Amino acid sequence: MPEVLIVGGGAAGMMAAVFAARAGARVTLLEHMEKLGRKIYITGKGRCNLTNDCDREEFLSQVVRNPRFLYSALSFFGPRDMMRLMEENGCPVTVQRGKRVFPASEKASDVTRTLTALLRKYGVTVRLNTQVTGLRTEGTRILGAETAENGFVPADAVILACGGISYPATGSTGDGLRMARKLGHEVLAPLPSLTGIETAEGWPAELQGLSLKNVTLTARTGKKTLYSGLGEMLFTHFGISGPLGLEASCHLPETPAGTALTLDLKPGLTEEQLDARLRRDFAEAGRKQLAGVMPGLLPGKMARLFPALCGVQADLACSQITGTQREKLRRAMKALPMTVKALRPVTEAVVTRGGVSIREIDPGTMRSRKYENLYFAGEMTDVDAHTGGFNLQIAWSTGALSGASAAGAAQERKPIG
Repeated sequence: MPEVLIVGGGAAGMMAAVFAARAGARVTLLEHMEKLGRKIYITGKGRCNLTNDCDREEFLSQVVRNPRFLYSALSFFGPRDMMRLMEENGCPVTVQRGKRVFPASEKASDVTRTLTALLRKYGVTVRLNTQVTGLRTEGTRILGAETAENGFVPADAVILACGGISYPATGSTGDGLRMARKLGHEVLAPLPSLTGIETAEGWPAELQGLSLKNVTLTARTGKKTLYSGLGEMLFTHFGISGPLGLEASCHLPETPAGTALTLDLKPGLTEEQLDARLRRDFAEAGRKQLAGVMPGLLPGKMARLFPALCGVQADLACSQITGTQREKLRRAMKALPMTVKALRPVTEAVVTRGGVSIREIDPGTMRSRKYENLYFAGEMTDVDAHTGGFNLQIAWSTGALSGASAAGAAQERKPIG
């Protein structure tokens, strides 16, 4: 029976182990933490947004970097395959807003429990607290892994599913990327993706904790629009976050400082409609101060701060507001400017951008183009997506494909017995 060795016990590694074992391999899973699936526990704020109930093309539209690379993996094991796997193994799921899929219990532990049960079912050997220090090679073959605790572990095929460098407390410490680089693979610098955005302006900190719904955030460099999305955004002590802030961060350049952001607070109104609304409100308010009218236009903290951001006195009587001042208010409501100072550290990022170059991985098998029996899966690869269950599904899909491929290739090289 061929031996498949998997390094990394996260989402991709666990799924790779299940599929390799189902395909007839003897599988050993090495994890340097004290438990499997540490990062799964914190996804979806502990509820585990495990996938997204959409078709392949819709899924690929949410992948920021190298979406077409995932075509084979998603065809092999897509979102509905994952939902079915959970359902058939005692973990019912529910589809919520934005087609986000969660375990019906809304407990991430139920997902890891189901996967752990599958590992037991298929006879996978799991070694926790085992640190892989490197891979032993001979020409273009990987012979196995060197470990700090158990010495050399031989294998007919090896899958690296060690994650990126986001949330290092969960075990994603970049070890796999270092191993890949040492083997001669091109590794694009790991950077934060799906993380908060620090602004050059200080005023967002004054709105800390304020969440805006149904607003549009746009990021531009010169005349080029990098991102524009409608949804929910959160002001923080450093700048902005929330779904829109996180999503925008994926699209910023590697050196993001200076990128222009604009916030449309009234995306449902055209410039003309908003101007008519302001005219009407100010006319009806008469001698009432602008500060007293703003809460009818914008939420709490934003209403109090907004006139100053526009350079208009808050104590002006509405009947005294000039056309120029009204235009300042209107323009700011439709395109309130901010400037990117930096992205928050990768330790706070949901996922890692960068990793092993897809040019050096066969998308149909997830096999290395440099080594005949080395495979990659999950966040180690240079593929990342928006929030909504897409990144976890990438881990499930690439893990499943790499596991099945590694087992199949190993079967061909070594007779079962």
